[in-house]
Amino acid sequence: MFEPTEQGKELWMQTGVELRGGSIREDEVHSLGTLNIVEYSFGKCIEWKPIEDSVVLENQAQDPEWSLVDTHTRRTPTSPEGTDSLGRTRTVRILFTDLHSFRINHKGQQLIFIQKDGTTHVAFFQLSNAESFVNSLKGFLRFVKSRTNRNLYIIVDEVPSVLTKSFAELDLFPENTSDYVWKFVKNLQNRPYETTLEAFSKLADIWLYKEPAKRPVEEAVADILNNSLSIDVPHPPVSISSGEEYEVIGVHELSLTLPPRRPCPRGLPLSPEQWKKYKDPEGRIINPQAVKEIIFHGGVVPSLRFKVWKFLLNYYPWDSTRIERLNYKKKKTDEYYKMKLQWRSMTSVQENNFSDYRDRKSLIEKDVNRTDRTLPYYLGDNNPHLVELYDILMTYVMYNFDLGYVQGMSDLLSPILCLMKSEVDAFWSFVGFMDKVSTNFDIDQAGMKHQLCQLYTLLSTIDPQLAHYLNMQDSGNMFFCFRWLLVLFKREFNALDIMKLWEILWTGLPCKNFHLLLCIAILDTERSTFMENRYGFTEILKHINDLSLNIDLSAMLSKAEGIYCQLMSVADQLPDNVRTIIGLEPLNKTSLTNIATNGEASGHNVEANTNDSNSRRNSTESGNVKFGDDEVSFERGLNLSHM
Repeated sequence: MFEPTEQGKELWMQTGVELRGGSIREDEVHSLGTLNIVEYSFGKCIEWKPIEDSVVLENQAQDPEWSLVDTHTRRTPTSPEGTDSLGRTRTVRILFTDLHSFRINHKGQQLIFIQKDGTTHVAFFQLSNAESFVNSLKGFLRFVKSRTNRNLYIIVDEVPSVLTKSFAELDLFPENTSDYVWKFVKNLQNRPYETTLEAFSKLADIWLYKEPAKRPVEEAVADILNNSLSIDVPHPPVSISSGEEYEVIGVHELSLTLPPRRPCPRGLPLSPEQWKKYKDPEGRIINPQAVKEIIFHGGVVPSLRFKVWKFLLNYYPWDSTRIERLNYKKKKTDEYYKMKLQWRSMTSVQENNFSDYRDRKSLIEKDVNRTDRTLPYYLGDNNPHLVELYDILMTYVMYNFDLGYVQGMSDLLSPILCLMKSEVDAFWSFVGFMDKVSTNFDIDQAGMKHQLCQLYTLLSTIDPQLAHYLNMQDSGNMFFCFRWLLVLFKREFNALDIMKLWEILWTGLPCKNFHLLLCIAILDTERSTFMENRYGFTEILKHINDLSLNIDLSAMLSKAEGIYCQLMSVADQLPDNVRTIIGLEPLNKTSLTNIATNGEASGHNVEANTNDSNSRRNSTESGNVKFGDDEVSFERGLNLSHM
């Protein structure tokens, strides 16, 4: 604890603060003082200062609002922190730049400060006025509420001026650039997917319709969207010596030797002759599994896709006859146009009184005008296919209003409509696709975090050296793979390859979550580039983004299948969390309650809401922290910027 030589300027003060516990001797548990926000030349800080007993008693009678108790730190100084050499209470000071987060507990009575070095301070408010302290900080410190714990507040560092300048150089935004950056931060908290995709749509407009941005600016934008705009930042492990103790649970890395990876050559696509062979006289598909095997190894010939996709996307049942399919299509056509009529007949008054609908309609209008506009099918102004794209997305809002429309969904519909060339067929095929990936668009990002956590678990098993390297580069959260997973590699491959990849993934073969093994295959291909060049967070992100349209799909599919065969050859040695990810039964079924397959990806930590009485019990490959009967762990912030 240093003592400044200058006189600070008091910006805010609260009297009646009682200081107890770790930073004060046991015989001084009733030392009282004032809690202040003070500004020095070196920055602002929170200070507790002792006052004389006579003043204390008077203030306590008048305003006994604050009581700071049980301050605990990891350090063990020679004399207790918060006391001088004679054991007398002295100033306790927390610099704003050292403060990582704070959390309100016990219905506003307890406040826990957590510094970046792991030091923790526990405060207790006798009159439950922790919220007043939070409100007082708003004028001096930038912070945001955690998405996963409503009582946790994360300090947000100031946006570096060089990054703000990079936004200005791109000339993307009409308003003040600095203001926009902070608006982006706020929106990212409340509307993560929309905010990210809006920013990337602006970037896409620059790249597609204007002169290409200079390389340094592109890198700066990557920094903006991945370093500066993090919402939930790393939380240090916590240990508090109180009645409700944290127990840090360490997790050991899996030690497993995989056999050599054998080659898995690709096959030929499903042909019209084969498709006909697998139909009975009434048109039923007599062996769907065999058809899926062919599709998995080679895809489908382009001329046959518009038929086969309807089965893969559950538009038609595999065992339906031709007559049944005709009747089914008639029924689904009527259903589609009834839903379409619902939104088309909505009056302007209804729209004005229905803000959710109005917002979704506006998003769809914006996205349709910038979705795959370089493809021949969507080229030109007043393109009728854009109207169909819009109509289908608007009708999906009426079909599934709970999900409605989230930016990125137009990316998934576009190839389907381009292939089907039928509004009704495209809609119901899109419904089937969304049934498979709808959790990607959860507003709380739970589905995406779940997959990123699974991806890190698999990578730690298959290539622990690479997993460790990524972790050391602040990339163990795997968020640089976010775009891959959100729109299922839509922006990584050209139009023909993405159709082939999707139909392969829709087979569900050779295992559950094969798309995660495909991610690992790509990372395995790039591992030497990462490690030999000693790439850090920004370089890894930039390199992954630069892979777009430069990935050999056939080679990656072959490698991903080879990785699957490696895992299956040692299936009885795989831990249950890995077995569960690839669809195998757990060896120890009772351990499933301790597997954090529903945890949030962090590379190290998983966070559960401690206020939820039904909070999930997690024991992850990354580690977790217990708090009493609930679990608490701290996540790295989800950067949605690599869209």
